[in-house]
Amino acid sequence: MEKIQSALAKARAERDAKTAGAAAPAGTPQAAPAPVQETAPAPQPKASPAPVPGSIAETWKALPLLKLQPKLMKRNRIVALQGGHEATGIDMMRTRVLQQMRDNGWRRLAITSPTAACGKSTIALNLAMSLQRQADLRTVLVELDLRRPALARMLGVQDNLSFAHVLEGTRPFSENALRYGANLAISTNQRPWRDAAELLGSAHVPEALSDIETSYAPDLMIFDMPPMLVSDDMMAFARHVDCVLLVAGAESTTVKEIDICETDLASQTNVMGVILNKCRYMGPEYGYGYYE
Repeated sequence: MEKIQSALAKARAERDAKTAGAAAPAGTPQAAPAPVQETAPAPQPKASPAPVPGSIAETWKALPLLKLQPKLMKRNRIVALQGGHEATGIDMMRTRVLQQMRDNGWRRLAITSPTAACGKSTIALNLAMSLQRQADLRTVLVELDLRRPALARMLGVQDNLSFAHVLEGTRPFSENALRYGANLAISTNQRPWRDAAELLGSAHVPEALSDIETSYAPDLMIFDMPPMLVSDDMMAFARHVDCVLLVAGAESTTVKEIDICETDLASQTNVMGVILNKCRYMGPEYGYGYYE
């Protein structure tokens, strides 16, 4: 893990040096490069009507209840459902995510990966379940991996839900979301959606997201996004989120892939950090019972 972190730091330093050096004409003495900001300035939160507290609780209560099967959750590595030792790593990540988002006034978090099979959907679900165990927080988890949706299968959802319809404005969020507990709403997709990038970049997206925030007043919205290097879907949606977590697969994701993704994302939004997933060998000092 230390080797990967060192390689990432070296790649970022080289990228920053190239950026600083390209600005001066050939033969011109160059001053020491100023520190390069890795992320774009945080988007200003959109103003929305102040919700009535009583109506928010009623709106949440009206969502259909999601019933989860413990055996299915265990098989799909959703370890944060009940908490305990196995959820320690996820809970630590939850705390750091909340601290950064509160410090910066962020509410919308996207989770993506360079390529497929890095475990981003598993991370997104575990983070949502960990947040659900904090009773004073309201969280909305939305599936936007429209080409290869997986959350419905992982959760055992049979309902014909489609957040794609919410984005295009043909159906309301209340008919395409399920509630787990009192404070977690999840919207999935039962089948792949064609023209995904066009939908994610459409003019109706800001209105659809704003309507959810007005009606449900979530403290945090999590978007399970597609992998970055297989389509332009993530970049089509990036301007609608405050920050992004990049999930890298140990022994599969390369430093170059992470560097490319960080560079592209930083031009559109804030890169919160990189999560190294699927680590088979972790030292006891990390204390992460979740990773294998």
